[in-house]
Amino acid sequence: MELPEITHFEHGIIQVKIAMSYPLRWVNSYIIVGDHTWSVIDPGPRSAENEAAWHTVLNTLELHVDQLESIILTHHHPDHYGLAGWLQAQSHAPVYMSARSLAEARLAWGEGNTAAQDLITFYKIHGMPSEITNELPEHLQSFVTQVLPQPEVSIITPEQPFLIAGHSWLPIQTSGHAAGHISFYQADWKAIICGDAVLPQISPNISLIPNSDPEPLKSYVEGLRVLGQYEVEWAYPGHRRPFNGFRERTVKLLDHHEQRLDAMTERIRTQPANGYDVCMSIFNSKLTLHQLRFAMSETLAHLEELIRRGIAHKYQQDGIWIYAV
Repeated sequence: MELPEITHFEHGIIQVKIAMSYPLRWVNSYIIVGDHTWSVIDPGPRSAENEAAWHTVLNTLELHVDQLESIILTHHHPDHYGLAGWLQAQSHAPVYMSARSLAEARLAWGEGNTAAQDLITFYKIHGMPSEITNELPEHLQSFVTQVLPQPEVSIITPEQPFLIAGHSWLPIQTSGHAAGHISFYQADWKAIICGDAVLPQISPNISLIPNSDPEPLKSYVEGLRVLGQYEVEWAYPGHRRPFNGFRERTVKLLDHHEQRLDAMTERIRTQPANGYDVCMSIFNSKLTLHQLRFAMSETLAHLEELIRRGIAHKYQQDGIWIYAV
């Protein structure tokens, strides 16, 4: 197989590109090498291709699985969480994530969960047509194999120093993209491994979904302001390439969401509308089903933020929620 792209950075931080679905195409896993051990952050989604990729990476880097100290997860989404259980089975290493992130994983992937049906019902009452919601069960089921087997999880305590390959990192918990998301800051190196909390070039998805954070955009904005206070020279994101200008990027993301709120305000000022119709007016209509799911939940996150700010309200019409200024 073709070798996954491996890039070495300072302080023993190694970026490994692990394959995932279009349009992102890869997720960044990070290996941090210590004197006699190594740790991995966000090993990627499980697939036969990615299992083989990890064997190739370890052989190339001359790392032994029995020296794996820890498997660390920024959040519970399958492109970050997926291979954790498989890698734990190979190594017997502990898997770490925040308590809130673990709760979200159980909500999404736990035995007997109703997350898929809850999401479909949620989209229906916000106006998504049945020809689309009828396609969602198969689509959502396709992610289950990416997260099996489930790992045994140990809990990271936010704001308490956390050792990774012999170095102390500060876990910073924020939400919005995913409830309980953890970024890791190394003060001496002025480095942050920020998962999907801050991405270069693209905006992290902010989703309103059932039984999770009821105010995800508010949570995300608050988290960006916290993260922007840290002195960062290099940021290591979950997607795209490591970058500098971290603080400036947090400001641009804040501006982006204010502009999107303004655009949605004008849309429902012109004519009250359900969430699906607002989504179609704001986002590209030629979305894949996967992209449409993200766009729909992001639209609803913004519309609910408009209600929280007192700009909009909603009412039911024929069983569908309608948003208006």
